[in-house]
Amino acid sequence: MRNSALTDEILMQVEQPARYIGNEINSTMKDKSKIDLRFAFCFPDVYEVGMSHLGIKILYEMFNKRSDVWCERVFSPWPDLASIMKERGIPLFALESQDPISEFDFLGITLQYEMCYTNILQALDLSGIPFHSTDRREEDPIVVGGGPCAYNPEPVAEFFDLFYIGEGEKQYDRLFDLYISMKKGGSYSRREFLRKAAAIPGIYVPCLYHVSYSEDGTIEDFSPTEDGLPEKIMRQVEMDMDHAPYPMKPVIPYVRSTQDRVVLEVMRGCIRGCRFCQAGMVYRPCRQKSLDVLKKYAVELFRNTGYDEISLSSLSTSDFEELPEFLDFLIEECDRRRINITLPSLRIDAFSLDVMSKVQDVRKSSLTFAPEAGSQRMRDVINKGLTTEEIMKGASDAFLGGWKKVKLYFMLGLPTETEDDMRQIPDLAQEIAHLYYETLPDKATRGGRCQITISTSFFVPKPFTPFQWAAMCPAEEYLRRARIVNHRMKEEPNHKCLSYQWHEAKTTVLEGVFARGDRKISRVIEYAYRHGACFDAWNEFFRPEIWDMAFTACGVDPDFYTLRKRELDEILPWDFIDTGVSRRFLENEWKKATGEMTVTPNCRNSCSGCGCTRFCSGVCVAGK
Repeated sequence: MRNSALTDEILMQVEQPARYIGNEINSTMKDKSKIDLRFAFCFPDVYEVGMSHLGIKILYEMFNKRSDVWCERVFSPWPDLASIMKERGIPLFALESQDPISEFDFLGITLQYEMCYTNILQALDLSGIPFHSTDRREEDPIVVGGGPCAYNPEPVAEFFDLFYIGEGEKQYDRLFDLYISMKKGGSYSRREFLRKAAAIPGIYVPCLYHVSYSEDGTIEDFSPTEDGLPEKIMRQVEMDMDHAPYPMKPVIPYVRSTQDRVVLEVMRGCIRGCRFCQAGMVYRPCRQKSLDVLKKYAVELFRNTGYDEISLSSLSTSDFEELPEFLDFLIEECDRRRINITLPSLRIDAFSLDVMSKVQDVRKSSLTFAPEAGSQRMRDVINKGLTTEEIMKGASDAFLGGWKKVKLYFMLGLPTETEDDMRQIPDLAQEIAHLYYETLPDKATRGGRCQITISTSFFVPKPFTPFQWAAMCPAEEYLRRARIVNHRMKEEPNHKCLSYQWHEAKTTVLEGVFARGDRKISRVIEYAYRHGACFDAWNEFFRPEIWDMAFTACGVDPDFYTLRKRELDEILPWDFIDTGVSRRFLENEWKKATGEMTVTPNCRNSCSGCGCTRFCSGVCVAGK
């Protein structure tokens, strides 16, 4: 049944009305009178982006397997509908029942990237839920945050009642059981529930922790306000990948989503240990699904979805130990069913290219390599583990295999970067372009000019990485570095084969503030939202002048969070979280990157000394 407030007249005024009507294939409908807990799962971005996210699919099916819980979905209304809802007083609603979010027991919001923070306030605003946890009434939903950005929840801590730190499969059942038992037993109060929830491993309740600041603005103390609360919040990790929940009947959108295909997760974690990569640190250790389980899942997903494409999901698909055998199975199965295979996150090596040549149309596709830095020196600083020789060998194999379009991803502004390192980005692209003509000297064999696309993002230090102490650059400096790359590229002999694009610098700086911010940032976010900021991840809606005004009005200096190098003994806003990777390990990796410590030989056969033995399962989870 469609929300009566969303009349045909309203739906005809908005882009993609199918985003809001629900009733998609495989969506879950339940009788409200027969359930004890209603959970609205919000992805704070547009429907097409949210419906592509694997995590929401996993938890949606997991929650709905419980007979006493009904999980529904909600996404950020696009600005066209959001303005109508504000003007006419239409509350934010869930897709399945079309009921207002204010009627739910929980509002769960996944935090996948920092630039969605104003969308969180949009969801609360349209739902009629007070922005601050301390202002909420007994009948308001419990607002839960989770996802990668929850590894530093402090910039948005005031907007949430609790955060779930880690992988959702582990403790949500325990949280739901607590809520239901308190409601049925007549002992429920909002405060008492939050107090008891704080005792569940992985649950962080911000209002039960106090933070104080020194005169210089750094954190002086962070501690629980009551006895019995944990001083450290332990990240929750699902170790048994074969028996972990996985969506066998994902919801099929009416609107084409960003990833409009079957997505099959083959492993979690990464063995690479790049020093800039938060995902590579917080998703340790490396855990794989078995071949038999993957085969079963693939067939069932084909049967239940009708998609004509499958993608294998992981941080580094090439490192999945049983990939060759699984691909042999998939190629045969997909050929019979006329289903395409896509393989992201592959290394630059002969095996990966051989695999891709079997599953991809090499004449149309482009290959993506991520050297991250142009010079070998910088690749060593970031612990990329990739030599120039390996890059050139991979490019040569690609050209011989029929590819002539290559995308190269780099970062500018990395710690210790010099102008020579910057210039070597287009130099490397030029070498690859030159290699194309060397590898295929015959014009008829080449079939046209090669196309090398250089793309640079700007470095943002993230919590729980060895670079969490690093300083960023001002927006103007990032752009200056991009101009150095651009100018150098135009000097190259084969520059007509090269093209260059770079990220938005002001967005990068704001992301950097959010990534390492503390609770003082929440008032900046609230001010910006109240003055028109929303959908900041979208270039067409990002308005930097609003954020400049917000920082000034709130008396917060963004340079304090971006340009300042942290001292190793400083209390960082996220230090109360234990991800299982020791601070000593991160400090040592930072010292190696900056030359303060001599790099020791790799420790592939032993975790001793890496500081993260708690999650070791035979492979050094430090990525060494």
